[in-house]
Amino acid sequence: MKPTELHFALALQAVPSIGDITAKKLIQHCGSPEAVFKSSKQALQSIDGIGTVIINALYRSETMNLAEKELEFIQKNDIQAFYFNDDNYPYRLKHCIDGPIVLFQKGNIKWEGSPVISIVGTRKLTSYGKKQCENLIKELSVFNPIVVSGFAYGADITAHKAAIEFNLQTVGCMAQGLQKTYPAVHKKYRKEVESNGGFVTDFWSTAKFDPSNFIRRNRLIAGLSEATIVIESGAKGGSLATAYFALDYNREVFAIPGRTNDIQSMGCNTLIKTKNAHLLSVPADVPYILNWDVELQPKPIQKALFIDLDSDEKIVYDFLQKQGRTLLDLIALNCKMPTSKVAYVLLNLELKGVVRPLPGKEFELI
Repeated sequence: MKPTELHFALALQAVPSIGDITAKKLIQHCGSPEAVFKSSKQALQSIDGIGTVIINALYRSETMNLAEKELEFIQKNDIQAFYFNDDNYPYRLKHCIDGPIVLFQKGNIKWEGSPVISIVGTRKLTSYGKKQCENLIKELSVFNPIVVSGFAYGADITAHKAAIEFNLQTVGCMAQGLQKTYPAVHKKYRKEVESNGGFVTDFWSTAKFDPSNFIRRNRLIAGLSEATIVIESGAKGGSLATAYFALDYNREVFAIPGRTNDIQSMGCNTLIKTKNAHLLSVPADVPYILNWDVELQPKPIQKALFIDLDSDEKIVYDFLQKQGRTLLDLIALNCKMPTSKVAYVLLNLELKGVVRPLPGKEFELI
């Protein structure tokens, strides 16, 4: 987007009476952000839902000056600004009706070519939750996902750090301008995150920090990804808000269950009980539900058999050797194992170069 066009897009974003949905309506009707500001009051009044308050706000004299200052800040601080119709605007966020008309990004994020998951949870993460989060990312690392979270305490920073450990891109969604860090103690992780991904926000550099910003931030976390995974959550909180944003965007939601009397698992258990989330019992549940595939270099089967196969893997291997290409559910039925367990076993066999997945959730030996 050219600086002049971005200037007008920022100006439209700056109008206090106009949110992203209304801004997109105006752009669709007028053709561009610049055309919105150059339209007559009479033309704007003909647009359904656009009244006097919005029209008067568009004609505020200081709007263009504010946008010019923000544009200068963006250029000076090496911040990328993506207009919602740009090709490099995150693909999944384009499908969110309330996705920001301008998204700010810093770092080295490559959105194309990798699955994107969001991981959220309580800030008071237990040792159980921490272990579950780290193991989940470890097991999913073979699929090379981008891990999105909110850079906050607890589940967020655990997810970011685990992603970095396993050489995955990780993206922090900020509830303030990109020049600020919240919480301040996490500033020490910024360089690593930017080297392995980066940060995004739709808040300007002039935005004042407010707790209400987190709700707006949470919609980004949900909108950027194909699935949101809740590690631990109390009965209320931002993690549940993010999960419900994901459901509104028609994305998948996963939740790790906990004991019924654990306060930090009440939110997860409720999501599962109300059928708003898939029960995530083993990491393999995620690629199974999302139908991910992974390209791996085959390893010598005999060597893998001799070194690596445990008893469950040997049962599944023997069945596939005898039966050939088979559906996941039929493997589970014939091997007398739960489907979730077989999915996990098959994932391990893929990693060992023994099995390959096929379209339609079928598997065969390599």
